[in-house]
Amino acid sequence: MTPDTVLVTGVAGFVGRHLVRVLAESGACVVGLGLEPGPPPGVPLAVWHTADLREPEPVARVVAEAQPDAIVHLAGQSSAGRSFQDPLGTFQANVLGTWNLLEAVRRSAPKARVLVVGSGEAYGPQPDGSRAREDTPFAPVSPYALSKAAADAIADACARGHGLDIVRVRAFSHTGPGQAPGFVVPDLARQIAGIEAGRMEPVLRAGDLEVTRDLSDVRDVVRAYLALLERGRGGAAYNVCRGEGVRLTEVLRGLTALARVAFRVESDAARLRPADVPWLVGDPGRIVRDTAWRAEIPLDRTLADVLEEWRGSRG
Repeated sequence: MTPDTVLVTGVAGFVGRHLVRVLAESGACVVGLGLEPGPPPGVPLAVWHTADLREPEPVARVVAEAQPDAIVHLAGQSSAGRSFQDPLGTFQANVLGTWNLLEAVRRSAPKARVLVVGSGEAYGPQPDGSRAREDTPFAPVSPYALSKAAADAIADACARGHGLDIVRVRAFSHTGPGQAPGFVVPDLARQIAGIEAGRMEPVLRAGDLEVTRDLSDVRDVVRAYLALLERGRGGAAYNVCRGEGVRLTEVLRGLTALARVAFRVESDAARLRPADVPWLVGDPGRIVRDTAWRAEIPLDRTLADVLEEWRGSRG
């Protein structure tokens, strides 16, 4: 059963917008929290709060006032690439923000179920052909991944030490409509749409496409979060992933097959990370066993939807 009142942090972000719609359709009263002065347009929120998770007192006031049955913690700095440019800001957003939120829960809403959404990037590079399980040791190689590993540890400590009903999520790569450039699929789709429209020269610039990722559709991912709110085990960690690897060259090949014009591909050093993960695929066995959730949307459909969205944009 969906909780009656759900507080969602990071509502204005890519996943937050999708999640709020699904929660509202399921009958939940959704309370949003973000840095923005007002709620994002078109998102069906019952209540909006402006607060900075890096500041403990405003966060404490929001949780005390909302008295949520459940919380989905999505707020934070979400780009591994950007984290190399601002590691301190990444830690403040992802680690301090998680600490302040869980401390507010301990004080004012200790019975609430909390999904702390982390990242599969915390596992770091894995052997080719392997699938990381929840007991795979963390080996982060970016400030972003390290911050997510630290937030996961904080959530585990709060569940054990204070008896909070926390479910830790390790979300692997996901994409879909609404994702901003700066992530590989929308960045490639934006360029293709621009080339098709004649706004850009027929050259697609890309970073390292030889890496392999476990890539799901955001619409499947938010279904997973809803399933974990309802059926996940308190104190447990869950990979949210497809369980299959795709090389980013195959992602580009899929988008190229959908393109209406020809173009050439050039490597762009500005899109390369100082450190990257050549192979990262997750094992979704635990979430499948506990909730019956599986990723269902084919990658080809996701790519087509993202490209079509950018064709309708002037970006």
